[in-house]
Amino acid sequence: MVQMAKKWIISFIDFFYSPFSRLMPLQTFRYAACGGANTVLDIVMYAIAYNFILHKQDLNLGFMAFKPHIASIIIAFCVSFPTGFFLMRNIVFTQSTLQGRVQLWRYFVLVLICLFLNYVFIKLFVEQLHIYPTISKVLTTIIVVSFSYLTQKNYTFKAEQSRQPIE
Repeated sequence: MVQMAKKWIISFIDFFYSPFSRLMPLQTFRYAACGGANTVLDIVMYAIAYNFILHKQDLNLGFMAFKPHIASIIIAFCVSFPTGFFLMRNIVFTQSTLQGRVQLWRYFVLVLICLFLNYVFIKLFVEQLHIYPTISKVLTTIIVVSFSYLTQKNYTFKAEQSRQPIE
């Protein structure tokens, strides 16, 4: 089932690669496609959580309360983390020589850093600059994705220097 999903996703993404082949390598295109899809999923989950699950109300756990724009980040994370790891490991960075558990740990640490950056920027944009939460999430995503790509390529899914990039 997983192999079938991987083949289908790769075939689907690669079908659209031709017009971009002169602009970027296949791996970068796959990253953009997978990261873009996962980012859209994250933003949609954030908006659903904020507007329909939490109804723009604080999430009170009894021992701790979260503002709805912060709780929505956590809810969206629970969906986008496993999806993102699957896509990055199996579709984008297939040449990585690191063991899966090392990749998962590094991905988890990176995602926690990105989650922290999301928290900081969401608080800044919503509470200090008074920008609507969903728009704030989009702006935050642009900043965090740039950091994430560089870190994933050079650390989380690092490949041996001698291995050839995918083509």
